[in-house]
Amino acid sequence: MTDFTEEELALDPHFADQFDRGFRPACQLYLISPPSIGEDFVDRLAEAFDGGRVAAFQLRLKGIDDHAIAALAGPIQALCAEREVAFIVNDSIGLAKRLGADGVHLGQGDGDPREARKVLGPKVQIGVTCHDSRHLAMEAGEAGADYVAFGAFYPTATKETTHRPDPSILSWWTTLFELPCVAIGGVTADNAAPLVAAGADFLAVSGAVWNHPDGPKAGVAAFGAVLG
Repeated sequence: MTDFTEEELALDPHFADQFDRGFRPACQLYLISPPSIGEDFVDRLAEAFDGGRVAAFQLRLKGIDDHAIAALAGPIQALCAEREVAFIVNDSIGLAKRLGADGVHLGQGDGDPREARKVLGPKVQIGVTCHDSRHLAMEAGEAGADYVAFGAFYPTATKETTHRPDPSILSWWTTLFELPCVAIGGVTADNAAPLVAAGADFLAVSGAVWNHPDGPKAGVAAFGAVLG
């Protein structure tokens, strides 16, 4: 097997410029929960939804077990259904099955998309974290994922990150593949424009909404201009 240097494997930032890129729908917002939530979270989530169109919401709570998450999920899931926002569970195929979630998002160590499909059925959305790897993204697509996520594009306090892709990976992906891609990691209304321009189908955001000084409604609304 031939060994390549990182420089040889690096993606040409202008790779996509040589192709006539087909039509893709406008970029949408994919909202992720804060690391922990209180009793008032449903109200905060409703406020966020009032700020503008949110396509999907991911319940991502680290450090507590599935039973505790399930106990919190009911009102949140009901609100998502009422607002026609896809309700996505992070990491756990079993919890997604238990809740009847619209989807599950899998990290590289959280299970195989093929197994998730067997357990969850054909209609549930399966997303896979692919970091900065074109190879992992193609593998995820071949395994039946419904979307791939690249990142972290910017520094983030939400989780520890070691991968920092260039936005050109979004252009590469959307030029060659129909499967949607999500840009994640420190995304704010101020730094999102290059990711949208590069071809992101969704922006995954968390702190930019929940930590907005004027509240979550203003946090979502701030993305209106960049999403178009």
